[in-house]
Amino acid sequence: MTNNPSPFAFVDGALDRADHLRDDPETLASLWPQARIVVLEDDGRAYADRNDALLAPEGATLGGGPGTAIFLGLREGQAWFAQSAKLVAYDAPARIELRTAATQWPTFEATVFAQARAMLHWHARHKFCGVCGGELGFVRAGWLGQCARCGSEHYPRTDQAIITAVTDGQRLLLGRQRNWPPRRWSVIAGFVEPGESLEQTVAREVLEETGVIVRSCRYVASQPWPFPGSLMLGFLAEAGPDVPVVGEELDDARWFDADTIRAGLARDWAVGPEEEEGGIALSAPISIARWLIQSWLASVTR
Repeated sequence: MTNNPSPFAFVDGALDRADHLRDDPETLASLWPQARIVVLEDDGRAYADRNDALLAPEGATLGGGPGTAIFLGLREGQAWFAQSAKLVAYDAPARIELRTAATQWPTFEATVFAQARAMLHWHARHKFCGVCGGELGFVRAGWLGQCARCGSEHYPRTDQAIITAVTDGQRLLLGRQRNWPPRRWSVIAGFVEPGESLEQTVAREVLEETGVIVRSCRYVASQPWPFPGSLMLGFLAEAGPDVPVVGEELDDARWFDADTIRAGLARDWAVGPEEEEGGIALSAPISIARWLIQSWLASVTR
């Protein structure tokens, strides 16, 4: 572990998840009145105040007890929970989505929001048993689904995905998806398949999406990516200089030199690329994708 702040979102400020309290409903009930409750709509937006700051009321304000709320963890002795807006008799002046919050809120609050969003998404999409179709009931403060019919246990799901900056030594390989704004580019990413190592995933995804053969790769960092429930596993890879040939997933893939990447990073990522006269726009500052691009640029220009 390092004490240096993470260069991307949803990593720093994580709660003490206090696993031992998930089987202690009495203690959770005693913590509820002073606990903070992150309330989310079905679309993943969180309750916010009129200034778009986090509005996480205390349990005493909401009333009742933990009940169907998901226990997220502790911070300096204070409990934090996540709850669906459908289950609270409480409203807020505004709602805010996670990508926006991650650029505006304190690091801790954005990280808690990410955890709450991922867990409530899992609850919403796992109401029935995948073994027998029976209805699931959630125990362990929301962290375990039990089938009322066959007794099968279901745990929160995280989808592993690789994301990799691929270089031929002097250039960086970037791709763009068909639904992205014009001139938006990013590094290559894809989900890990069953029975596959991370290194095999890197080689397969890069080949499938761009036709480029990876010679070697190394893991560098990871980022929770709750859109809706992934873990991005960051790699740096060496390949090429093959000519990119896109498959079905990408609209285009190209090699870019350091000057072009530097100009892309200097450009405001949030400005619509259609408003620019040429040039490229790169990934958002909250993402590990942008950090991988920055890391590559630093390695070739130092």
